[in-house]
Amino acid sequence: MHLHHRHRWDLSPAQAVSLQKELRAEVVSDRPIDLDAVKLVAGVDVSVKNEQSQAAVVVVTYPGFLPVETVLARRPTPFPYIPGLLSFREGPVLEEAFEKLKAEPDVFLFDGMGIAHPRRIGIASHLGLWLQRPTIGCGKTLLCGRYKDLAEEKGAAAPLVDKGEAIGVALRTRTAKNPMFISPGHLADIPTAAELVLRCSPKYRLPEPIRLAHNAAGQFAP
Repeated sequence: MHLHHRHRWDLSPAQAVSLQKELRAEVVSDRPIDLDAVKLVAGVDVSVKNEQSQAAVVVVTYPGFLPVETVLARRPTPFPYIPGLLSFREGPVLEEAFEKLKAEPDVFLFDGMGIAHPRRIGIASHLGLWLQRPTIGCGKTLLCGRYKDLAEEKGAAAPLVDKGEAIGVALRTRTAKNPMFISPGHLADIPTAAELVLRCSPKYRLPEPIRLAHNAAGQFAP
């Protein structure tokens, strides 16, 4: 699929932070996703092993979750692991994977954050500017923000707030399991992002498209 190439990836950590501050002004995180129009959802994940990064994008039908297309890309891991700068570690290999896609997903679910990020531009927001499609961040661990009182049952949600700003929700995608941290990436908003993730999580804690991408990314053929 066509990508909007925004910048080079070979930046120092300090340059990466300045770029994030510049790009965050372009992120649109208050636009509802038209859930009735969604037919294809992509799950996006990257696995790192022995300094190699493998990206997987798995496109499934919605609401049936039948796999339509799986693309993989692999390259040396270019950037150190620094919390808040995941985009620069995973961006280059994701770009390569996205360019291989034949399908045109309506929404991309990322294993990582959207605006629930200290500078409000996690990987789902950042790569959303390249994809120019609705993207959603589905974090497994809290990067920033706080939430209160989350019931144990599936579907329970609590606002995720940082410095007085709502940046997403803690969402229980499976009863009595740890919540997922859901936030809009780009061209999405908090309520529809959370609703779509819940609908994409019929059985497991991980939304089905991300679960499939995680399994695909983790399989490193020799």
